[in-house]
Amino acid sequence: MKKIFTLSILTIGLVVFFTGCVKNREYIDESYWLSKERGEVVLSDPYCQYFVIETYDGYTILRSYNGYKPSEGSIVYGNFSNYGTKDYYDRSYGTIFTAEVKEYWLSYFEAQDAINYYCY
Repeated sequence: MKKIFTLSILTIGLVVFFTGCVKNREYIDESYWLSKERGEVVLSDPYCQYFVIETYDGYTILRSYNGYKPSEGSIVYGNFSNYGTKDYYDRSYGTIFTAEVKEYWLSYFEAQDAINYYCY
């Protein structure tokens, strides 16, 4: 009788423990984000908080705020044509992150100069 009682208490405790370990995922409305500008990350250095996104209008320099930076080749949606801090959607990883637009509508060589200025 003690074994059944002990095993049932242990089983109930494990069930409660493992059901409490469910990861909450926030809902991402992709239709909203896909209506924004699209860009591809072309430079993301792990030692620098700035990264470069190629958009239809040119290159944009962004500064990561919450520690998350998309990796090179990631497809990102958001507003890349205005200064300021905004949220962006990394569709490649399904993540929303915050970044600040430092420069936008740059040519390839202007983007290289800007990233060298900010990072090195």
